[in-house]
Amino acid sequence: MHTTTYRRLTHEEREEISRGLAQGEKMATIAKRLGRVTSTVSREVTNNRGQGGYRAYSASRRAQARSAARRFGKRLLATNERLRTYVLAKLRLRWSPEEIVARLADEYPQDMTMRISHEAIYQYIYVLPRGSLKKELITALRQERKYRRKRNGRKQPSAETRGKIANMLSIEERPAEVADRTVPGHWEGDLILGKYKRTALGTLVERTTRTTILVPLKAKDAASVRRAYVRALRTLPKSLTKTLTYDQGKEMSQHQKFTIATDIKVYFAHPASPWERGTNENTNGLIRQYFPKGTDFSKVSVAEIKRVQHELNDRPRKVLGWKKPDEVFNQLVALKG
Repeated sequence: MHTTTYRRLTHEEREEISRGLAQGEKMATIAKRLGRVTSTVSREVTNNRGQGGYRAYSASRRAQARSAARRFGKRLLATNERLRTYVLAKLRLRWSPEEIVARLADEYPQDMTMRISHEAIYQYIYVLPRGSLKKELITALRQERKYRRKRNGRKQPSAETRGKIANMLSIEERPAEVADRTVPGHWEGDLILGKYKRTALGTLVERTTRTTILVPLKAKDAASVRRAYVRALRTLPKSLTKTLTYDQGKEMSQHQKFTIATDIKVYFAHPASPWERGTNENTNGLIRQYFPKGTDFSKVSVAEIKRVQHELNDRPRKVLGWKKPDEVFNQLVALKG
């Protein structure tokens, strides 16, 4: 009986697939020309199609990384104690494998022994034997889908039940510099609600640097929230506190008093439009890693809240070129000083 040995696609074959797709050819036609079955070409395109479509170079890079992860990933972390110590420490801080890989290159630019692919880190975690270490590391990995909500997935209160906030400034009146993030000092805010919605934690995020301030709250009424936000933002240079974008929650109904105390104008997003405060929404997803739904914030110490704040601001972000919010914000503070 004749058995066909599977051969991995070569870079030249991937180039041929890319050219064929660009010319509008069917996958079956491309596969026949390569001497491959159609399912091989279809699987290759499905697995490696990026935002700009299928690209041979990107597909080859992904294939090489996956191969390296399978061949060297476990062995690398098993034998290189210094690299393993670094990776495990950052995983416990809830850094993603991609964040870890980027910071390794930044912190050890000349040391090629401190290199690993993010696929290799995932491989290492998932091939660990069952036990407390594997459970701890898997728990620390960010579960994006767990916190991602559909835009219309949560029922929003109507204007009548929500109660209109007096003298609101609409997000449509917000300066253009806020939208394009060219100038720092523009913040987004929200509440994360605790158990039975009886307690809450205030969250403030700077749009340019992604710096996060977690605001402990004794209560979530408008006066309490206003006083707490004023205390939190007064500690910052005035040049880095220009505006605040918020949803139409009643806790911000004293926005005019807040503006008088801080000189920070408050702009309100449209109802049921969390994407208008996308930076804050994404950050709240990170915060929920530490404080899941059902957390009773009255039992969480200020010290613990500030520890989490420090971890969030000490975590490299892809959008910042893998710098940390603290690094970018402190640079700005030094320049303004």
